[in-house]
Amino acid sequence: MSHYYSKISGWGMYAPDRILTNDDLAQMVDTNDKWIRSRTGIRERHIVAEGEATVDQSLHAAQQALQRAGITAADLDLIILASSTPDYFCPPASSILEDRLGATKAGAMTLVAGCTGFLYGLITAAQFVQAGTYEHVLVVGAETLSYVVDWEDRNTCVLFGDGAGAVVVSRSQTPGGLQSMMLGSEGSGWDALIAPGIGSQPRKLWSVKITNCT
Repeated sequence: MSHYYSKISGWGMYAPDRILTNDDLAQMVDTNDKWIRSRTGIRERHIVAEGEATVDQSLHAAQQALQRAGITAADLDLIILASSTPDYFCPPASSILEDRLGATKAGAMTLVAGCTGFLYGLITAAQFVQAGTYEHVLVVGAETLSYVVDWEDRNTCVLFGDGAGAVVVSRSQTPGGLQSMMLGSEGSGWDALIAPGIGSQPRKLWSVKITNCT
């Protein structure tokens, strides 16, 4: 029985052109550049253009990853899209991405695990590849958090922006890949960070318009 290894054969990324700096945020909420940088290290964040969504960003990152991997979308066996801000609750963002890429033979799943979503996706992809089930798996982590952030809350709005990253995890005969992994979750703090209005616990959905992007 053959033993397979997994490797990252290609990668891609996408960051929207619009930039929201700390000084821009200081015009929106009671904060300043020094306060933000001393607590987070963040100087600026990228924000999607009007009408741009998570799958749009994912597509750019995925196409780069496929090109660097030297394969086409038709070679993909599975797509894993990790996101807490998909285009819709239904249909899954992963299925929309599969269609827009033209990955006609690939399965697709959307994975929701918050900030650790991409890591969960990478580990899941490696398991499929190392088990010999699939040869090429696309993993995408993408967020469009600017649509759900409360831009009047200085404690949270300074933290988030938009963007996407992608890798192709491929089968390899050369020893390597993920050597070990450990997953965990701290669910007791579930109410510390909530995107209201999405799901079966409806709340007010914040929709403060960003006007200070450069």
